[in-house]
Amino acid sequence: MGNQYGNIKASLIRTYNNYAEQRSTKSEVEPWKVKEREAFLQAMQNNKSASLLEIGAGPGQDSLFFKEKGFQVTCTDLSPEMVRICKERGLDARVMDYYVMDFPDGSFDAVYAMNCLLHVPKNQIRAVLVEVRRVLKPQGLFYLGVYGGQDSEGIWEQDIYEPKRFFSFFTDERIIELVEEYYHIDSFNMVKYQTEGLHFQSMILGNSERRSSH
Repeated sequence: MGNQYGNIKASLIRTYNNYAEQRSTKSEVEPWKVKEREAFLQAMQNNKSASLLEIGAGPGQDSLFFKEKGFQVTCTDLSPEMVRICKERGLDARVMDYYVMDFPDGSFDAVYAMNCLLHVPKNQIRAVLVEVRRVLKPQGLFYLGVYGGQDSEGIWEQDIYEPKRFFSFFTDERIIELVEEYYHIDSFNMVKYQTEGLHFQSMILGNSERRSSH
């Protein structure tokens, strides 16, 4: 992974530890995020999913939502403070890097990643997509949601958090091309958002191993 990600990772841990309590007290979920979550809930129910892994779970609001809907939820985050809050909420939470996850192959019916893979450098994103596919069951579903619409990467100088975070953004065409190397796209949804020059890219992806059964 090289030193670049090591530095980015260390900085992200500091940032999210610093803001864990603040993020945990934000109770209201934005309406467009509620819709995204509901759409994936429906997809999992249709797919008869039972187990869900959330990566980059933060303080665990989404994991708690899915747990309350009856799913067996495991959540991971880089930030020990975020994981502590998740555990306080009664979640099965672990400090873990999504580059190399400590789960056997095919462990989960579904994986949920809301706004965490945008911290991955472009030259590392394929490794993460492959690792997510590894822990997914052959018939599994992967929700991938990130901000994008432009092609850039680096420290976001306008960031209100300290240390300022690293972000990687893709155009719609590029991210579709990228994920299709490893998954098939069940749905792609573009959500307009107030951040200038960006929108939200939402994908429900099927493990490409499903193709062989069609």
